Amino acid sequence: MLYPRLNARFPRKRAFITGAGSGLGLELARALAGDGWALGLFDRNLERLTEVEGTLSAAGIPVLAYPGDVTQPDELTVAVNSFAATHNGLDVMINNAGVACSGTLMEVPLEDWRWIIDINLMGVVHGCRAAVPHLERNNAGLLINVASAAAFVSAPGMAPYNTTKAAVLSLSETLAGELQASGIQVSVVLPTYFKTALLESARGPDEARVRAAGYMENSGYLVAEVARDVLTFAGAGKLYIPLPKSTRSLWRKKRWMPESFLKHVAKVRGR
Repeated sequence: MLYPRLNARFPRKRAFITGAGSGLGLELARALAGDGWALGLFDRNLERLTEVEGTLSAAGIPVLAYPGDVTQPDELTVAVNSFAATHNGLDVMINNAGVACSGTLMEVPLEDWRWIIDINLMGVVHGCRAAVPHLERNNAGLLINVASAAAFVSAPGMAPYNTTKAAVLSLSETLAGELQASGIQVSVVLPTYFKTALLESARGPDEARVRAAGYMENSGYLVAEVARDVLTFAGAGKLYIPLPKSTRSLWRKKRWMPESFLKHVAKVRGR
C-alpha cells in the first residue's frame, strides 16, 4: 500500500482526474491505480486518453475515460456525474488540466489571456462545481487543485500564467473555508519546474519556451515523484503543498517578506 493515510480516509477509493492523458495527471492516475483506486479520467486528447485507459484496464484497474474539454462545464459535469453514478459516489477530485502562456501584460494578446483563463482558472472552477455536490453527499472528500509556485513567485514575463495560478491558489483557500463544515478537505499544489508535457501547447515568446524547457530538463524532480508527494501530503490533510521540499523556503519568504522577495525575483529574472 503506497498511500495508507489516503486509503484509510477513503476506503471506497474513487477518484476523478482532469488532464489525465499525460504529465502529472497521468502519473497521479498510475499512482492511485497502484493502490487499487477506481478512476475517472478526463482529457481533451482522445488518442492519449484511449491509450491510458487501455493500459490501466489491462492491469485490472476499473477505469472510465471521458474525452472532453475543461472549458466546457457541461462536458465536465456530465463526466463527473457519470463516474459518480457508476461507482455510487466520489471521494477525490483532482483538477489538474492546465496550459502555459508567457509574456508581459501588454505583449500577450487578449485572445491568449482569455484562452489561459478559460483553462487554468475556469477549468478548475468547473471541476470544483461538478465535484462538490457529490463530495457533500458523502460529508467527506478531497479536492486537489493543481496550481504552481508561479502563484506566489510572480516572476516578470509570465503575467498570464502567474495570474491564473494565483487565482487557483486564492480559490482553493476560499473553498477550504467554505467547505470545512461539509467535511471536505481542499489541497492546492504549488510545484516549481518538473518535466512534463505542459509546453506542448504553450503560447508566448520562443525564448521563454526554451528557457522553461531548460528548467524542466534540469530540475531533477521527476513527475512520478511529484505525484507521490501530492498524494502523500494531501492524504495527510495539508492545504498548501509547495513542491519540492526546497520550495517551502520560498513559500515562507514570500509570506514573511513579500516586498523583499519580489524585488529579489525581479533582479534574478533580469539577469
